[in-house]
Amino acid sequence: MIRVTVYQRADKSFRGMRVAGHAGYAPYGQDIVCAGVSALMTNLVNSIEKLTQEHIQAEQDEARGLMQFRFLKIPGRDAELLMRSCILGMMAIEREHGKFIRLTFKEV
Repeated sequence: MIRVTVYQRADKSFRGMRVAGHAGYAPYGQDIVCAGVSALMTNLVNSIEKLTQEHIQAEQDEARGLMQFRFLKIPGRDAELLMRSCILGMMAIEREHGKFIRLTFKEV
């Protein structure tokens, strides 16, 4: 199962996001759930780095199915919008394939 954790402050501003695990929906290379989640997360990190002035710390470990990042300061409006867009995509995947992905929000 893929576990997606969105980290937020008490004021609901974003701190970062973590995706861990493998869906197990289909064999490696054919797993549309893993592919969808990976595409959303990769696009999010790339978009934040290229389209905003935000500074993030990112980590990826394909063998463990881990992608995560954290903002080094409170993100601005553009990064917030990119985060919300990615979360919408993750929620859509969870609605269709809830046995293979779980999305949670954690206050930190």
